[in-house]
Amino acid sequence: MKKQIVLSLFALSLFACNQGKKPAEKITLMKYPETKKDSTKDNYFGTTIADPYRWLENDTSAETKAWVVAENKVTQNYLEQIPYRADIKKRLTALWNYPKESAPFKVGEYYFFTKNDGLQNQSIWFIKKGLEGKEEVFLDPNKLTKDGTAAVSLLGFSHDKKYLAYSVAQAGSDWSNIYVMEIASKTKLADELKWTKFSGAAWKGDGFYYSKFDEPVKGTDLSAANKYQKVYYHKLGDEQQNDQLTFEDKTNPNLYFGANVTEDERFLVVYASAGTSGNALYYQDLSAPNSKIALLVKGFENNHSVIDNIGDKLLVNTDLGAENKQVVLVDSKNADPKNWQKIIPESKLALEGIGTGGGFLWASYLKDASTNIVQFDLTGKKIGDVKLPAIGTVGGFGGYKEDKEFFYTFSNFTTPGTIYRYDINKSESILYKNSDLQFNTDNYETKQVFYPSKDGTKVPMFIVHKKGIKLDGKNPVYLYAYGGFQVSLTPGFSLSRMLFLERGGIYVQPSLRGGSEYGEAWHKGGMLAKKQNVFDDFIAAAEYLVKEKYTNPSKIAISGGSNGGLLVSACMTQRPDLFKVALPAVGVLDMLRYHKFTVGWGWVVEYGSSDKKEDFDYLIKYSPLHNLKSGVNYPATLITTADHDDRVVPAHSFKFAATLQEKYKGENPVLIRIETKAGHGAGKPTTKLIDEAADVWSFVFQNLGMNW
Repeated sequence: MKKQIVLSLFALSLFACNQGKKPAEKITLMKYPETKKDSTKDNYFGTTIADPYRWLENDTSAETKAWVVAENKVTQNYLEQIPYRADIKKRLTALWNYPKESAPFKVGEYYFFTKNDGLQNQSIWFIKKGLEGKEEVFLDPNKLTKDGTAAVSLLGFSHDKKYLAYSVAQAGSDWSNIYVMEIASKTKLADELKWTKFSGAAWKGDGFYYSKFDEPVKGTDLSAANKYQKVYYHKLGDEQQNDQLTFEDKTNPNLYFGANVTEDERFLVVYASAGTSGNALYYQDLSAPNSKIALLVKGFENNHSVIDNIGDKLLVNTDLGAENKQVVLVDSKNADPKNWQKIIPESKLALEGIGTGGGFLWASYLKDASTNIVQFDLTGKKIGDVKLPAIGTVGGFGGYKEDKEFFYTFSNFTTPGTIYRYDINKSESILYKNSDLQFNTDNYETKQVFYPSKDGTKVPMFIVHKKGIKLDGKNPVYLYAYGGFQVSLTPGFSLSRMLFLERGGIYVQPSLRGGSEYGEAWHKGGMLAKKQNVFDDFIAAAEYLVKEKYTNPSKIAISGGSNGGLLVSACMTQRPDLFKVALPAVGVLDMLRYHKFTVGWGWVVEYGSSDKKEDFDYLIKYSPLHNLKSGVNYPATLITTADHDDRVVPAHSFKFAATLQEKYKGENPVLIRIETKAGHGAGKPTTKLIDEAADVWSFVFQNLGMNW
């Protein structure tokens, strides 16, 4: 079903008024700050590596703060000279300014959902009693700070559906505090749990299990390595210091621990992981007095997750013996994999996830990077394929066992989030709420192509543009990808991206190895010693676009964040001739030291570690910081990071910017934009999102020679 959206008169007039402005012919670039160098060096297995900007790793020092101010001054001076920067911000503000709502989900008598009137910094949590009930504000994050930089996440509901645990993260940090709300009265209780990170709230009785780290040394909370995560049980009303330690491993500081409780409160399940992939499972039968936590599935070579239990057995989603994943039934008293009972066998398609609801299993598969939903009963019998509105991405299939319906959100590159109500008995989707975005998406089309990478591997790629575009090799292109950590890039809608598309740009999104679009084999093909495959896939995507006359190297901007920032930076160092603009955001750029900060140790399973010679030998070959050279014509580069990013610490971006500014002597700008009171991206307020998008798109338009 194609979404019909009309362009408002206001937006039309704004669009018409802003026609005709051209990029500045010449921008006067201020002199880059003098960044001092020292003699810091490290020896890696007989190889000496200089690290003259090591001092920038101290993000709280007066010297680093002064450097940040000086760099931001240069960046803003450049951006202020772009003639249509203000117009771009106005257009983005107009695009953003429409009511947004999330799909509701039912908890007991109540439905929970978020709403944003358009430009509110954070979406507000609402509640209503019954689907037709009166909407009431439940939790407004905008009232927690003056600048809207507090982000709220709902972590878990008590099994009697009386209480909700939620977290609040400040200024973009991964650190959060957990609080509790009584649902019916909307009363915040006195409970406050500090120093939690990557935690849920798994309820059992009148309390819940959660994960926390020890409090860091004052002043190091945004950079110091986080070690020895533990699982605690918190009983409502107790002080945090009295919480019961439930699970830890004193022998290994570099493990993540998370907890879950089955819907009937029979089992506690503890997840243990050495990083971002591969885990062990532990369990405890909470119905058995004096039962102990015991190993269910050993780690850490494969990925396993407990879906729910059927009596005294556990339903597990696993890739052990099934690279595309399968669902098995595990007897906790006889848990050897040879005794597992297959419920849903491995498919040719990658199983992205399993939801429960209405007494059924809802399997989400990826078919060439798009969502397919299949319904099964608890014995694994296929009920049928769920008919979705179109090719795209779906989220929200699942609920409680007693539910007769639930709500899901559908989107793709040209369809904003649209909410559907799914009737389980009728196997029918009913439109619940359209998007109110004022934009005519009917003028755009999406195609998927498959291109060969360097080693011949066929890689899928989405291409989005205006209908009737000419393949004359002159179109501006925005090439975006990720390529790692099992993250699948599926079709999704972006407000910011529509600004580029409406000006004749082409958006391109390849599904690189390192993701899980085709299961664990696809992931493993782009990790550790095979990471170069990811960069080869991305470079081949650009070469395909040039070969097929979509564009040429002077019209290509490449973009990616976090692991995608690594992708962009590695590719601009390997093929600087192929790209005109590089936009590495919050990137992992120092591959020799990334594991020494916050939770960087958790990425060793994906990247490898410079502490091991065999890993160092391939890391040094592509580490962006260490592959910048003098005398090379690098693309126009805008590095973006934030002062509260405690996942990929800003030192990565600081050192990369300083080195690139030192070595590059050409005419392309090399800038770094450092946001304040923001982090890795999650929970960033609307005002900061618009400001950053306006600056990034202004930089892209200017350096690709696009008119406004």
